Amino acid sequence: MPSTPAAAPDRAPGRRPDHGVRTDGVRVDSLRPDHSVRAALRSPARLRTEVLAGLVVALALIPEAISFSIIAGVDPRVGLFASFTMAVTLAFLGGRPAMISAATGAVALVVAPVVRDHGLDYLIATVILGGLIQVVLALLGVARLMRFIPRSVMVGFVNALAILVFVAQLPHLTGVPWAVYAMVAAGIALIVGLPRLTTAVPAPLVAIVLLTVVTVVFALAVPDVGDEGDLPDSLPSLLLPDVPLTLETLAIIAPFAATMALVGLMESLMTAKLVDDVTDTRSDKTREAWGQGVANVVTGFFGGMGGCAMIGQTMINVKESGARTRISTFLAGVFLLVLVVGLGDLVATIPMAALVAVMIMVSVGTFDWHSVRPATLRRMPLSETAVMLTTVAVTVGTHNLAYGVISGVVVAALMFARRVAHMTEVVDVAHPDPGTRVYAVVGELFWASSNDLVYQFDYTGDPANVVIDLSRAHVWDASTVATLDAITTKYAAKGTTVTITGLDEASAQRHARLAGHLGGGL
Repeated sequence: MPSTPAAAPDRAPGRRPDHGVRTDGVRVDSLRPDHSVRAALRSPARLRTEVLAGLVVALALIPEAISFSIIAGVDPRVGLFASFTMAVTLAFLGGRPAMISAATGAVALVVAPVVRDHGLDYLIATVILGGLIQVVLALLGVARLMRFIPRSVMVGFVNALAILVFVAQLPHLTGVPWAVYAMVAAGIALIVGLPRLTTAVPAPLVAIVLLTVVTVVFALAVPDVGDEGDLPDSLPSLLLPDVPLTLETLAIIAPFAATMALVGLMESLMTAKLVDDVTDTRSDKTREAWGQGVANVVTGFFGGMGGCAMIGQTMINVKESGARTRISTFLAGVFLLVLVVGLGDLVATIPMAALVAVMIMVSVGTFDWHSVRPATLRRMPLSETAVMLTTVAVTVGTHNLAYGVISGVVVAALMFARRVAHMTEVVDVAHPDPGTRVYAVVGELFWASSNDLVYQFDYTGDPANVVIDLSRAHVWDASTVATLDAITTKYAAKGTTVTITGLDEASAQRHARLAGHLGGGL
């Protein structure tokens, strides 16, 4: 992965040579010719990569889904079925090929109080409503808000994800037999060393298979997938939530559904943006947003707990295994169902040490090491570093990616406002006659920069006529108009007439519409 994730716009005009399709319309085709499903089906090597990648992801999804089910307070099959339906649905509807969506910890934390206080049926109703909210937000253009996420927030998001993936492995390394540590070390060595010999088979899959064989042959007493929870023995079936269709029910589930929708969309769109950078392709963020919503609705009707994009499994699929198409996403869901329902006894014998080794390497590969090098930190402005660290600290502290990203964006906005505010100045430019003084205001005028503007004029010492020239400034908001009103009022109290000139068209319209109607300025 490149060390500096790019914040590419969702669309660009014209044609991209590598995509061969227009990207200035509503739909953006993210595929390069060699990354399409058709091309993969025609290439045995490409298809093998997609199939094996899907298998590796499915194996990694099982313990995660079980763990998130426990967090949400539901049976493991609720999380496993959610992972199946999310992956399969988004293989067709998602806007980011090769991205993996399934049951996640972020969603589990949001919906856990619903299960605890109201039961499973209310959880299902919450998931369905949350999916519908995501569809509505997608149609309203929520994906376009991604352009307001600064690069420093993106770097913090990536680093926080890597830390959370690593921290999630620590419980599997605490209070375990010594053999677990040896197996984890062996797994890491295989994942690092095998690609230097061959890339025909994904190194994580080799590590999982070999460590499972060693565990079974030598009858090692180490924690395995079966210890995480019971695996389902039947297929998911259509399920309607048994809840009263009343306003009282809506009042109960709506706050959780809205939170789930926002958290899920933010995590999914940020992950899609990261995969865009890793694969050097674009994805349709709007399609991804409503696809996530539809997937959650489908998941709810099949008794799942809902979910969103999963950074760890996505990186396994894209970086570690080299998948690039929807085939791997679809097969991840299919393999998951086949493994837990048809081969549950075999899957239960997989040692957790093998999966821990895979996830540790995912966290190492995901972390943006360039961003924390001393040379980078010395060169980077302190404000940018502060934004990155804020994003990491809040995300890791709350285990909620949405909180971290929102905090980072807020800090970045405040830092930007502070910088721009200090770039505005008032200059005494001319005295055309003894009774007139001309001031020039230079810079961008908004709530932060115009706050001190009222104090930069000599109300007592100025002559009877004052001209304020705004030809080198721009009025952006009502706060600035209120400040100009306050300046005019202060001069009027001294018997001085103020004339404001040089307003560009947009500033003049805003000033004419609001001046004198803001309740006395300050």
